[in-house]
Amino acid sequence: MKLAALIVEDEPLAARRLADLLARQPEPLAVAGTAESVAQAVALLGAPGPAPDVLFLDIHLADGLSFGIFEQVAVTCPVIFTTAYDQYALQAFKVNSVDYLLKPIDEEELAAALRKLRALRAAPAPAAPALDAALLGQLLAQMQQAPAASSYKTQFVVRVGEHLKVVPLEQIAYFFSLEKATFLQTVEGRKFVVDYTMDQLETLLDPRRFFRLNRAYLAQQAAIHDIIHYTNSRLQTVLKPPAPDAQVLVSREKVNVFKSWLDR
Repeated sequence: MKLAALIVEDEPLAARRLADLLARQPEPLAVAGTAESVAQAVALLGAPGPAPDVLFLDIHLADGLSFGIFEQVAVTCPVIFTTAYDQYALQAFKVNSVDYLLKPIDEEELAAALRKLRALRAAPAPAAPALDAALLGQLLAQMQQAPAASSYKTQFVVRVGEHLKVVPLEQIAYFFSLEKATFLQTVEGRKFVVDYTMDQLETLLDPRRFFRLNRAYLAQQAAIHDIIHYTNSRLQTVLKPPAPDAQVLVSREKVNVFKSWLDR
C-alpha cells in the first residue's frame, strides 16, 4: 500500500516537482493533497478522514511561517521540512519531524529521507513527543527577523573563446534549448552555451523569478514582454530580446499555474 503525502508549499512549480519526485521513487508515494498556505494546511489536516503518512512542509508560506500550523491543529504524522533556511533546520526538524531537505530538493536526499521515514514506521513506535512551545516561540522570533538563505543560483559561468565570463542572474532574460544544446540569453541580446539541461535549470533557479514556459524555454518574468491568447486555451508569450522561435507558447496544462505565477 502506498504511503500518502501531504505537500504544503506556496510555489506551484516546487510543489509539482516534489510530487513528480515522489512518483519516481522505487516505492512511489501518493499525494493526498497540496496546500499553499497555513490556512489551507490547517483545513486539510483538520478534515475528517485518515491522516497523511507524512507531511512535506515548507517553512515560509503565502500567509506566514508554517509553524503556525502546529498552533492550530494537532499534527500526528511525521514531518519532512523543505526549506532554504539552512541555519534553522537543526532546530526546526525537532518539531515532530523526520528530516529536512534544503531547496532545490535533491532526488537522492529525498530518497534517503523516505528510507528514514519507512525505518521509523517499521520500528516499535514510542509516543510522539509533545510540541516544545518554548522552542517554537524562539524559532518563530528568529525566523521573522532573518531572511532565508537561498540556495538557488545567483550567477552562471560561461565560456567566451578562451575566457570565462560570469553572468549575474539580473543580466539573464531567459534560457532556451536548441538542437540538443542549452543557451543562456542575456538582456543585452547575447547568448552563451551553458552546461545544464532545462530540467536541471528548473531546479537551480528561484521559481519566483523564472517560469518554465514549455520544454524549450525558461524565462525570467521581466523578459516576458507580451502575452497573447492563442488557440486551444494556450497562451503565446513575446520575449525580449526576441526568441529564436517565432512562437513561444505556454501549454494548456500550464496556463493556470502561469497566471498564478504572474499574479502574486
